Amino acid sequence: METTDRRRAPGMSPERRREMIVAVALPLIAERGATVTTGQIARAAGIGEATIFRVFADKDELFDACMAEALRPDHVLEQLAAIPLEQPLTGRLVDAVDAMRAHLARIGSVAGALHASGHRSGDRPGGGRPAPGEGAAGRPGREDSFARSRAALAELFEPDRESLRLPPERLASLFQAIVFAGARGTGDGPELSSDLVDVFVHGALT
Repeated sequence: METTDRRRAPGMSPERRREMIVAVALPLIAERGATVTTGQIARAAGIGEATIFRVFADKDELFDACMAEALRPDHVLEQLAAIPLEQPLTGRLVDAVDAMRAHLARIGSVAGALHASGHRSGDRPGGGRPAPGEGAAGRPGREDSFARSRAALAELFEPDRESLRLPPERLASLFQAIVFAGARGTGDGPELSSDLVDVFVHGALT
């Protein structure tokens, strides 16, 4: 069985293999935190454990790569771009809140599991942190991710520009801040998205 796994490894580029290992490791880390072993990850990926260390220097580097992947905005940006602009503004924004909350929940599950089990991403001895705005392995950093998300949200406001009190870009920034703040301890009920959008669009007064 081990021989079969090792014969498959050369058919994948190192970068592609890193991506595959990270994709397999993410749900395991969200479930078990830093206590998950490379052996468990290897078995879930259908590879030999040594294959992990051909593309990652150590377990901490793998965890850092997983955290960087969780932070990537690509998936949520695709979801925001897919929201039909023909919908009423409230419908567009409810869909946006749902997409953003799912993205934040994914980040929280991975970061929380790693932190709870003692791993501090980016703090490896001799590792060093990415420069501001730059993510690991050249991926978008936090500031760049926020900026791209704001731009995608602004596109959702754009069809109603003539009816808006503020420019779409400003509203997108405010809306993003409210959604991110609302992701912290305000409940997970399905009504949260619609209530947040209703108050944002129509105000608190009847």
